[in-house]
Amino acid sequence: MPSRRDNPLARWRLNAELPHHVIMWWGDYNSSQQDRDYRLRGEIISSALAYDHASKSYSASVEWDQYLVFCFVSREAAEQFRKRWNGQFIETDEVSRNGVWTPREGDVCNLYQMMSNQEAIRANTRAMIDSTGNMEPLQEIWPDRMAPIVRNTPAGRELAHVRWGLPSSSKALFDAATKRADGLRKKGKPVDFDELLKMEPDGGTTNVRNVSSKHWKRWHGIENRCVVPFTRFAEPDPANKPDGGRTPNAWFGLPDESLMFFAGLWVPQWTSVRKIKEGLITADLFGFLTTEPNAVVAPIHQKAMPVVLANPEEVETWLSAPWEEASKLQRPLADHMLALLPPVQPLTPVDTQPILI
Repeated sequence: MPSRRDNPLARWRLNAELPHHVIMWWGDYNSSQQDRDYRLRGEIISSALAYDHASKSYSASVEWDQYLVFCFVSREAAEQFRKRWNGQFIETDEVSRNGVWTPREGDVCNLYQMMSNQEAIRANTRAMIDSTGNMEPLQEIWPDRMAPIVRNTPAGRELAHVRWGLPSSSKALFDAATKRADGLRKKGKPVDFDELLKMEPDGGTTNVRNVSSKHWKRWHGIENRCVVPFTRFAEPDPANKPDGGRTPNAWFGLPDESLMFFAGLWVPQWTSVRKIKEGLITADLFGFLTTEPNAVVAPIHQKAMPVVLANPEEVETWLSAPWEEASKLQRPLADHMLALLPPVQPLTPVDTQPILI
């Protein structure tokens, strides 16, 4: 990737007076592809200043993807700007001083519940194939476990158990392997970097926010779409953490906890090392999209919430429509459709490592 000078405007990420950041994909350094006419750049920057005269902007990058980042004093101004230009909220500490954006893709909704039944799932998704057998309700679904999804396959729409956690980006794995190699070299040990990279553990990416990233674009097609059934999902609730205790979860869903679906992606037969003790394996993988939180989730978790499909029509759109139409569903669920639910007693100790089922 071409080197870029440190961007002095990146210092604004550290300014507490500009806490609301909106990021926009601008193009690809490698292919020279651009999402918008370059002449629009001035208009976009001017509109940011019109919404908030104190706003600042700078460039950022992820691998070959280039972005513009806008920083606002006012959340309202940031929201108006985001809606006008189809931007995305990010956390301030996701952007480094040299303008490199490192999105945190897997740190929201890493626990959910699915207490409905396969008949209801099939009826709501028009799944014609069911390979789950006798599917039991699942009170706790953790990352890297098997969970039910409805996916598009060449044979038809299928209800199946698939492992939660999509492949991480090649850059993330390369960086991790490089760090591991450097550590081995410091100890005077020989390094076969190609083998080290091949065997670098990838626990998977559970949530996908930046769908415009080159890493995720390859799986935009209908053949890689899925929906993930759930009855409630959890977000960490640090505000209610007791002194000396663990951070509790806040739970969200329909008031009657009836069946709903996340908008997801799935990848067939991906070969990687999920856990060192497993070694190299090949497995089907899935994850689901996230977006900015609605007014129900935001007081608990300000960063994001899962993309929830509101009705069977949206389920059908996600599973069958072209990406240009389906991607519009990556937005917060209407406030009136979601409720803060009573807590549940955890079955699994918080510090227990998830296991495969």
